[in-house]
Amino acid sequence: MSLLFGGSRDELRRGWLQAWQQARAGAVLTPLETQLAAIVGEHPEYHLWLEQGDAALQADFGPESGRTNPFLHLSMHMALREQVGTDRPTGIRRIHSGLSRQHGAHDAEHRMMEALGRALWDAQRAGTAPDERRYLEDLERLISTRR
Repeated sequence: MSLLFGGSRDELRRGWLQAWQQARAGAVLTPLETQLAAIVGEHPEYHLWLEQGDAALQADFGPESGRTNPFLHLSMHMALREQVGTDRPTGIRRIHSGLSRQHGAHDAEHRMMEALGRALWDAQRAGTAPDERRYLEDLERLISTRR
């Protein structure tokens, strides 16, 4: 399901929606769909919304709406899990492990999302790849401040 990593906004959203629908129906899932459904399962606040089906795919989450974009939130969980699983950037697994001991794995990801979002935003504005050193420094601060 490469659509998560290179498809359009609609394809990405449909991947999340389909994985959740198939999991709820008891269908056999691919390993990626299993991961997606597990992440959605950890977010009951999105379940009713995702059950709207195609209507959920068309929702707009501009900054002026004041609403969290569930697809972005879920995708950030997936990105962080991929980073931790591959330890890229090097050191992120250790940081996640430390935060997980303090707060639990899911909450650790929530705490790490702000740094990930900032790294992606800065890279997008600069038209460059994310600055891994600065990203890791931001993450290190999460452990040292023990929020």
